[in-house]
This record gives sequence, structure tokens and C-alpha cells, in this order.
Amino acid sequence: MPVPAAAVLKNKPSPTQSTARRAVPQDSPYVPVAKSPLPAGQPREWYVTHNRRLKAMRLAIALLDSGIYRPTQARDVTIRRTAEKLGVHPPSATTCRMVRALMR
Repeated sequence: MPVPAAAVLKNKPSPTQSTARRAVPQDSPYVPVAKSPLPAGQPREWYVTHNRRLKAMRLAIALLDSGIYRPTQARDVTIRRTAEKLGVHPPSATTCRMVRALMR
């Protein structure tokens, strides 16, 4: 004998916990990954930009882990506070803009 569709719909599984509803603990203190040497022969600006991108990615990931999901929520003060928690030097305004661009 088939089961009525209304009876099947009432037995929904309970929802699972979502990271959007609870705070995610931040990995602290920050421990950098093992670094490999950068390629030689590039102009100095290339190295500056490369390191800025790496720092921006680290900060964007930390902000996402702490519950800041939109670029409008990530003001310079918030980004610098996150950098302080991670133990890295405060980012410049350019790096803060890059963090927000990565979050888009």
C-alpha cells in the first residue's frame, strides 16, 4: 500500500548546524607556511606586488573565517584589527582595497 505524500513530507530531517549561525573560531596564533624562494631576476615591483597579494589573501581568508562575508563590512579598521590578531604588520590602504576586491 503506497504512503500518502503528505505523510512523507512531515518527516523532514533536522537541519544541520551552519557556520552562518555560529561563530567560527579563528586559528590563532598565526603560523606561516614554509616559504620557498621567489624566482630571481624579476623587477622589485613584482616582488612587492606578489607579497601584497599573499598578505591580502591571508587577510581575506581570516575575515571570511571570522564571519565578515561582504566587502562593505571590511573597513580598513576591521582589516587592520584582523592583521593584528594574526600577528602581521598592519596593511596599507592599497592592501586593504585588495582584500575587499578578493572578497567580491
